[in-house]
Amino acid sequence: MKILVATEKPFSKQATDGIAAIAKEAGYECALLEKYTSVDEFKAAVADADALIVRSDKVTADIIAAAPKLKIVVRAGAGYDNLDLAACSARGIVAMNTPGQNSNAVAELAIAMMIFMARNQFTPGTGTEISGKRLGIHAYGNVGRIVARYGKAFGMEVTAYDPFITDAAVFEKDGVKMASSVAELYKNSDYLSLHIPATPETINSIGYDLLMSMPKGATLVNTARKEVIDEAGLAKALEERTDLKYITDIIPATASELAEKFGKRFFTTPKKMGAETAEANVNAGLAAARQIVSYLKDGVTKFQVNK
Repeated sequence: MKILVATEKPFSKQATDGIAAIAKEAGYECALLEKYTSVDEFKAAVADADALIVRSDKVTADIIAAAPKLKIVVRAGAGYDNLDLAACSARGIVAMNTPGQNSNAVAELAIAMMIFMARNQFTPGTGTEISGKRLGIHAYGNVGRIVARYGKAFGMEVTAYDPFITDAAVFEKDGVKMASSVAELYKNSDYLSLHIPATPETINSIGYDLLMSMPKGATLVNTARKEVIDEAGLAKALEERTDLKYITDIIPATASELAEKFGKRFFTTPKKMGAETAEANVNAGLAAARQIVSYLKDGVTKFQVNK
């Protein structure tokens, strides 16, 4: 069996060494394709692979067609919209992610973004504190739970909403209030930390109406996905409400226009930074390798994301 690690942006050496050690212990071969510059390189490398580990690399129907032996592909990270799930399913290939491995890194970034905007992007002038402010968390998964814990540690009043959690006790055990709706959450949040995935239901769902309902001086923090933001609605809200702020870890399609129009009320990281810590890099890579071994040896499909 051959495990291919195909990463245009490589893992750390510690991660790749760990992946190779896990593969070797299981009796498998491990091959690396790093910093590749063309899809053809990817296709050639995956041609004899039984398993595939990627980061943000796109596993398209063409890549899958070029991999006749492929049995499993694992996205080292939580989001998996770079995997063509339909193409995987059509071939009987198991697709997985590694939820939770990057969660702390993303949560720390979300809190840092709040402080960055509260302090006027660290430029001269009087800022504010996040302590005592109301923090809303949209989606209460692995990242959302950690953001809630850190927000409470900073003295914030935390409320969350998740359409898949209807039992208030789930939130209350963490000292978090449960919002009854998305509208209620946004209406009562000075800082709104966004953690929803990009699905047909959520794409372009965060826009003008929700933003206009937020309190005076509110900040929307996006460490989730670009696609969930209605950028036209966002721009309209920022134009009409000169107190609103938006900070994102995913470059908007209209980033240059937003920066020019709204100055210090808008900020985007130059490249997605949520999982960019040494710890998350290693954790996600090793988890991906272990999941592959568990599937190939014992048929474990705990983190499968396709059918």
